[in-house]
Amino acid sequence: MTAVPRLWIRLAVLVAGLALFGAGLALMVESHLGLGPWMVLNEGLSDLTGITIGRVGILVGLVVLLLWIPLGERFGVGTLFNVVLVGVSVDVTLALVPDIEAVPIRWSLLVGGVVLVGAATGLYVGAGLGPGPRDGLMTGIARRGIPISRARTGIEVTVLVGGWLLGGTVGVGTVLFALGIGPLVGFFLPRFAVDRRAVPGEQVAA
Repeated sequence: MTAVPRLWIRLAVLVAGLALFGAGLALMVESHLGLGPWMVLNEGLSDLTGITIGRVGILVGLVVLLLWIPLGERFGVGTLFNVVLVGVSVDVTLALVPDIEAVPIRWSLLVGGVVLVGAATGLYVGAGLGPGPRDGLMTGIARRGIPISRARTGIEVTVLVGGWLLGGTVGVGTVLFALGIGPLVGFFLPRFAVDRRAVPGEQVAA
């Protein structure tokens, strides 16, 4: 067991993770091969309201925080950063990345985006400054005995159905994300966590 890392290190990892998370989601959008479940929901709401996908994500994140209450999850600075920075990163990345027609490149964007989201989740959750709204559900359920990969997959599938009912786009990328994100987070979180207390089942010396 090692000491808890300095706050500035954890903050740097947090911000990097959130920025990469939003970028990964945006890469999936640019692939035009299907969105992740939460982005399917965001897209449906975006089409309905005319608000950008990133801004819709911020609003959805605030609503999801209400679901933390029965799980007893605690807010942290990372929670607040997550609500804002992921949505901003999505909109900025979408503005910077040009539309791509080549199918092989679009597939690369899709696969790279899914892996990037999994790795980024390991980074910002592993910073130990409070999970994001969606990941608070994941970690809250995991602390009640359900493997983190199953918890994440269950959440993503549930949101996917809701987003599809709202008219969000579902494609092969959606299936890949829903099935792959749980194992990816389960793989990256224990390896990328700078604060071991953020990994369910582990402890760290102060």
